[in-house]
Formats: sequence, structure tokens, C-alpha cells
Amino acid sequence: MYKLLKQEGRAKRGEFHTVHGVIQTPVFMNVGTVAAIKGAVATEDLERIGTQVELSNTYHLHVRPGDQVIKKLGGLHKFMSWDKPILTDSGGFQVFSLAGLRKIKEEGVYFNSHIDGRKIFMGPEESMQIQSNLASTIAMAFDECPSSRADRAYVQASVDRTTRWLERCRTEMSRLNSLEDTINKSQMLFGINQGAIFADIRMEHAKQIAQMDLDGYAVGGLAVGESHEEMYYILEETVPYLPLEKPTYLMGVGTPANILEAVERGVDFFDCVYPTRNGRHGHVYTNQGKINLFNAAYELDDRPIEEGCGCPACQRYSRAYIRHLLKAKEMLGMRLCVLHNLYFYNTMMQEIRDALDAGDFAAYKKKKLEGMGQEEHKITSFPQ
Repeated sequence: MYKLLKQEGRAKRGEFHTVHGVIQTPVFMNVGTVAAIKGAVATEDLERIGTQVELSNTYHLHVRPGDQVIKKLGGLHKFMSWDKPILTDSGGFQVFSLAGLRKIKEEGVYFNSHIDGRKIFMGPEESMQIQSNLASTIAMAFDECPSSRADRAYVQASVDRTTRWLERCRTEMSRLNSLEDTINKSQMLFGINQGAIFADIRMEHAKQIAQMDLDGYAVGGLAVGESHEEMYYILEETVPYLPLEKPTYLMGVGTPANILEAVERGVDFFDCVYPTRNGRHGHVYTNQGKINLFNAAYELDDRPIEEGCGCPACQRYSRAYIRHLLKAKEMLGMRLCVLHNLYFYNTMMQEIRDALDAGDFAAYKKKKLEGMGQEEHKITSFPQ
């Protein structure tokens, strides 16, 4: 159940009650694709840095170790020793990212495994069954994520099929949640809005899926090649047609600036690999912008990554030491950078919630963006 606590313009401050605890929103979900955060980050680390929700990938866990294995071991929470909410994406994004290894049909998608080439079929029912075996808190509906540059006719046909798939997902989840051997009988379902950068298709699709009374709604298929301006425009046009009293999730986004802009446009949930991927390459976030610790300027820099930061890296280690670890290809360097970045994101979300509670999000957003050397995006018409 979602409880809208406050609004500032379109920005929402809420609480999402789940069987695995209450999620304070807006929230950034920390991405652990294969039930682990890349960069040697353990479950106790996630607890220490203020993670509320962990996100794992249905397709990847189905391929390895196998969702049946995880079910036999008591589900994903028990498997990775994490007792807070977990969201599993549906495998739909792999329909987009593994374009050379798949064939889309009405019944579902035929894949070749990216690991060993074996044939895999995944449709709405299979995706729901896998996610039920994983026993995540929130399951995502199976969809196709069309390219932002696909032509209108293709996008419309794809969106229509995604709507039909969503109905099948809802029916199958209802069946699975009623079974005796289902681990999480309170598993929730989020539907996904698609439509590339065609605002009218997006709006019509949002209206259609809003009528299904799902647990939450995602905006998918953004941050896949379109400009930031196009993404913000689509959010401005689409989000008002999704239910205000349900959480809104912007999938795979993004930078700190992207998140601030999307919160202003009514988004509650976020996930992105940026903080972990950048951290593994020595790129760390600060309130003054992103810095690259590989740069020679930090060779003798005995300051923490950011003064006043409460993350495990900044509490103990210097930029110079972490740079040395990265240069020496020591895993600890990568781990410390990832921990810092996730802490930065999780802390920023807490600051956003505090600002919304206090009614001064607009001022906070402006100050935060200016500090990071970013400008606010105000869109009044479709970007040409």
C-alpha cells in the first residue's frame, strides 16, 4: 500500500508498505543484478550505507544459478541474507539489450543465453513464475522496451503487445500468489509504461494501464539513447496520467541531476548502475560534481573523497590511498569507490525526502544542482 504524505508541485513524498518493510520515497534502489552489488559489496555494507531496496535481475538469475535453485534455498531474501524489500525486473529489458540473441513473438521472447547459448523462452507467465520462485517483494511485468529511435508503427504495435502481456502477468501473478508452495504470497506487481519518445502513445498507454489497479507503475524505455530533454518532456507529459496514489518508478535512471529532475516531475522510485559502474572505474560523486581518482592531481591528496561524508571510505581513507589501490588494481579500491557512490545516492535521497517534508524541495534542488555544476531543466515545449 502506498501512502502519499506530501506534495510540492508534482514532487511526491510517500511511504510504500510491503511485506518486507516500509519504503520511504523517493527512493534509489541499489542494483544487485545477480543478487550481489558489483564491487564486493556485502549485505551488511548495504545496511550500513542506508539501502532501502535491493534490485535483482530475473533473466540473469534464471540463467544462473536458476530460479528453482533459489526457491529450494528459501527465496532471494534468504539466499542473499537480506530482509528488506527486493524488486526484481522482469527480463523485459534483456529483450532490448540482447537484440542479437532474441526473437519476439506474441507468446513471448525466444532467447539464446548470453552465457552458454542455450535456448530460453520467456513470456509473461514464465517471467511471473521465475519472479515468484525468487519471491521478491515487487515483481515487474514482462514488457518489450522498444528503441527510442524505432518508428511509430513499430512502437505502437510493441506497446499494444506489452499491454496484452501485462494482462497475462496480472492473471498469472494472482494464480501464483494463491498457491500453497509460493514463498511470498504477498508479491506485488508493477506495470510498465512504454512508447519510446512518442508522447501521445505514452499518454494513451498510461491511461490504459492505470485502469488495471496495479500496485505501482513504471516508466520504462527511457535513458536508452534519447536526450535528457526528451526524457524530461516525456515524464512531464506521461506521469500525470499514472495514478497519483500509487508509486511511480523511472527505470534505469540515472545521474544525480536526472533523479532531481524526475522527482520534480512526480517520480518515486529509481534504479541505475551508474554509481556502481562509475565507482569500479574510479569515478566518484561529490556535492561539487564527479571526480576521477585516477587523475594525477590526487596522488598526494590526503583528504577523503568528500569532507564530511559518512561513508566507510571517507571515514577512514584518503583520495591518495584509494587512487593507489585503483592504480594497483586492488579490489579494495573499487569496493571503496562503489560504497562511497551508493552512500552518496542513498544520502541524496534522504536529503530529497527531508526537503519535501520541509516544503523546500525546489530550493534544495536548485542548490544541489548548482553545487554539482549542473543547470535546472525547464521544458515548455517538445524539444526539436
